[in-house]
Amino acid sequence: MILRYGRHAVQRMFERRITQADVQGALSAGRVIEDYPTDYPLPSRLWLGYAGKRPLHVVYADTIQGERIIITVYEPDPAQWSPDFTTRIAP
Repeated sequence: MILRYGRHAVQRMFERRITQADVQGALSAGRVIEDYPTDYPLPSRLWLGYAGKRPLHVVYADTIQGERIIITVYEPDPAQWSPDFTTRIAP
C-alpha cells in the first residue's frame, strides 16, 4: 500500500509530534472503528492503531489506484473516547 499524506495531515503530524514511522506502525496493526461513506471526494475511515504504546487515530481514504491518502492523525483524547479509544463518549 502506497501512503500519501495530505497537507492537513502533514501539518497536524508536525504539530502533534507524530512521525511517518508512527503512522506506519499504527496502520500495521489495528482496526477500523468508524466509516464515513459519504465523505467527499472519497469515502474515508477512522483507524485505531498504536505507535509503540501511544494510541493513534488515523483518518484515511483509499483510492482505486491503490493509494491510501492520510487525511489526519491524532492521539485520541481520553475525555472524548472510551478507555479502549474505540467509542466516542457523548458530550
